[in-house]
Amino acid sequence: MAKTVLITGASQGIGLATVNLLAANAKEVIGIARSAPETKFPGHFFAADLSDRSATAQVLDEINRKFQVEGVVNNLGLNMVEKLGEVNLEHFDRVIDLNLRTTIQVTQAVLPGMRQRKYGRIVNISSRGALGREGRTSYGAAKAGLVGMTRTWALELAREGITANVVSPGPTATEMFRRNNLSGPDAAEKKRAFLSGVPMDRFGEVEEIAYGIAVFLEPRASFITGQVLNVCGGSSVGVSAL
Repeated sequence: MAKTVLITGASQGIGLATVNLLAANAKEVIGIARSAPETKFPGHFFAADLSDRSATAQVLDEINRKFQVEGVVNNLGLNMVEKLGEVNLEHFDRVIDLNLRTTIQVTQAVLPGMRQRKYGRIVNISSRGALGREGRTSYGAAKAGLVGMTRTWALELAREGITANVVSPGPTATEMFRRNNLSGPDAAEKKRAFLSGVPMDRFGEVEEIAYGIAVFLEPRASFITGQVLNVCGGSSVGVSAL
């Protein structure tokens, strides 16, 4: 597994679960998030608002001065649920920016070191929502865009010892998911609606998504690139895949 891994959105949910899994396997973990996690962080934590391009550049410069990043997990994301006809274009810009621009900016910052060492692992976090879900115009576009970018990077980097892959979670019991999809007086009905599309009839756990991410970070995954791993309880089966 890549020995030094940078993870965005590392203070909670899938990001923090990935941090904990990697740290438990004696990996050096670097986390970035807007605020520190409530529990002790098992690695190096940097507080930065990645919605600010200048702040993002500053924290990445500091990380590059201190570490040789061999793997990057672009986990940071933003979802705003709005149906067509109600899509706020400022919200759209924020969702696209935080999901796509940050992924490009973070990856480009650590890429020169990967190229110099002829080794690197890039893992981008998409979503089952990329395959279509009501209210996901902005989010679906952003997460589908991540898949397209990753496949492009896989082709560009294939001869340099650097792989680029996607983990695409299905409905997972993260804080953001619960806030966006399971809140309000109709929460029970929303839960039933989501689980009706999940053959396993349950939500995923963040540790299960982290395991899929860790697989792509392994040195032995050196012949796997440009791929999408759906960790979704079967919810992507039967849906036309990207």
